[in-house]
Amino acid sequence: MTNLLAVPALAGLLAMPAASGSPAIAPIDALYPDLAAFYQDLHRNPELSRHEEKTSAKVADRLRALGYAVTDHVGGFGVVGVMKNGKGPTLLIRADMDALPVEEKTGLPYASTVRVKNDAGETVPVMHACGHDVHMTSLVGAAALLAKAKSLWRGTLVLVGQPAEEGGPGSTAMLADGFLTRFPKPDFAIALHDDNRLPAGQMGYAPGFAYANSDTVAITIYGRGGHGSAPQNTIDPIVIAARTVLALQTVVSRENNPLDPVVVTVGTIHGGTKSNIIPEEVKLQLTVRSYKEEARRRALAAIERIAKAEAAAAGAPREPLVEIEKGFGANYNDPALTQRVAKALAAAFGKERVRELPPVMASEDFGEFGRAANVPYLEFWLGATPVARYEAAHGDVTKLPGPHSSEWAPDPEPTLKTGAAALTIAAIELLPRR
Repeated sequence: MTNLLAVPALAGLLAMPAASGSPAIAPIDALYPDLAAFYQDLHRNPELSRHEEKTSAKVADRLRALGYAVTDHVGGFGVVGVMKNGKGPTLLIRADMDALPVEEKTGLPYASTVRVKNDAGETVPVMHACGHDVHMTSLVGAAALLAKAKSLWRGTLVLVGQPAEEGGPGSTAMLADGFLTRFPKPDFAIALHDDNRLPAGQMGYAPGFAYANSDTVAITIYGRGGHGSAPQNTIDPIVIAARTVLALQTVVSRENNPLDPVVVTVGTIHGGTKSNIIPEEVKLQLTVRSYKEEARRRALAAIERIAKAEAAAAGAPREPLVEIEKGFGANYNDPALTQRVAKALAAAFGKERVRELPPVMASEDFGEFGRAANVPYLEFWLGATPVARYEAAHGDVTKLPGPHSSEWAPDPEPTLKTGAAALTIAAIELLPRR
């Protein structure tokens, strides 16, 4: 393992963030003002999934200026930057670029005030509520550090700015556009994701499952409408829907092995127009999360069976329409790769800054790259919560805003410095100079 502390080109790369009280040392500190400006620009000007035109151009311009061979418009607005530095392995590092239809309430001086029309023609607010601006800035920071430190590594870097993670999967679109044949095939793939479970300046990892499968189910329940004063002349789809929602709770509590996590959440229910009218139909939308494919198949089959059974029990005029949309696959961090990178990060930053964390039931499409290339992959977590706020919560994460919240506001300096440095450390570990 390279002794980075002894390398003048990266002296200070591992300096503790200013928030920790340790002195700041170049070059990460010298690089930070430019990274902060880039981050604030991205944050002020977010773009929705499949509309990342200006964002992708900014990432592409940065990588070109650093000497990477850049290809844009891959699978939409995807960006790929390649730097070859002699014989050695190929490492893919990915950052997602899209934002969410969320109205920002952080009060930051660089807060987003962007409002645009979405694909449905509705005017919506836009915010980097999931921290993809952190991811892009960390990628650009690592790209700069690695371009200046070619003496420390050998091989090929493939840096990816991915569109449409939130509304994607954008990874699949890039793969369908010939990603694995147009660019060097990776031997490893890594990414990071900001997280509120850690204070800024710390990192987390989970060997094995880290993110869940994500599937969407839409159920349309049909009834026979009529006057609310004469329910005996109708078949009420609202009642059927209510029974269905309650019965769906047994999918997890009574049909699933408790050692194989599954989540079934009914996120929307729409039906009816007036208090005294029994409607013709009611629509439900569900999100279903799981890790193992067997648990995934079992849960989806149970949902369809229960919806049809409840409708039949109520004498519905027709079976409900159950539409299942398969989403992201689970992210399974290769255990050996995870331990290797975690060990390198701990050696570089100190063990107190690198922690193993439990997996989450959120989803991420980064794993599609690793599965398609059939290579080990890892997505680790980057702490982003301001230290003082984290400490005030006394370990209760429910008191802290997190990704997808209108109040999600990572602490920029320690977060971005740590993110750029961590990706650099991981790259040097996986592309060692022999």
